[in-house]
Amino acid sequence: MSADNLDAAAKTNLHEETRRIWDQNASFWDEKMGEGNDFQRILVGPASERLLNIQPEESVLELACGNGVFSRRLAQLGAQVVATDFSAGLLEHAQARHSEHAERIQYQLVDATNEEQIVSLGRQRFDAAVCNMAIMDMSEVDPLMRAMRQVVKPGGRFVFCIMHPCFNQSGMTLYGEETNVDGKLVTTYGIKITSYLHNQPQKGIGIIGQPVPQYYFDRPLHVLFGACFKAGLVMDGIEEPAFNHPYDGSHRPRSFGWANYSEIPPVLAVRLRVP
Repeated sequence: MSADNLDAAAKTNLHEETRRIWDQNASFWDEKMGEGNDFQRILVGPASERLLNIQPEESVLELACGNGVFSRRLAQLGAQVVATDFSAGLLEHAQARHSEHAERIQYQLVDATNEEQIVSLGRQRFDAAVCNMAIMDMSEVDPLMRAMRQVVKPGGRFVFCIMHPCFNQSGMTLYGEETNVDGKLVTTYGIKITSYLHNQPQKGIGIIGQPVPQYYFDRPLHVLFGACFKAGLVMDGIEEPAFNHPYDGSHRPRSFGWANYSEIPPVLAVRLRVP
């Protein structure tokens, strides 16, 4: 049974457990993420910037901001930012990090799965909203999509980045195989998908060494976009960034690190509009 089909009590318990896990992992994630890991610097951040196309002095809402790495980037680009997260621990680390444009960022404890909390920030207040690498961590997404229709101005945009539902999810296995081609050993990297339509919520790790495994809520594309379209949002931009840039040799990629899978996008970036 998926998280979306649980009864109210079970959903609440699962959600609160998810919050406790992120509070427990907050210090570790802040230390490891810093001002952005490879996913953030190479894939997520650039794709989000392109799709958002932030203009100076625009008002931007970030949901599930984590340690605030992208909120600080938005402020650097000239935006007025309201940065929110449901983890008090993560918000504390976000506020503690130095920012040369700190006056442009307001941090608030807001649960991205709670429609009322998001809407309380102000109806039609924001020119844009963004949620990076967090929707797959949420026990439900319909309240978030409904709220976006209300807090983003007509014609405004909502951008989200997630682990790619087709290629980077719980039913996926990374593999590498070595073959002899013209007398040379050639390593080919690929993925194997064993489930997609009915993945169950399950725990995994986002960063090796984190104190507590986190929940992943994998959703197939029709469920994910179904929530967007049901809320009245319209998709007008999409990217599938991959590690297919020239390797700079700054460090050796892990054998099964995503840097070896240049033809497979681990991230999906989407722009939605409020009609």
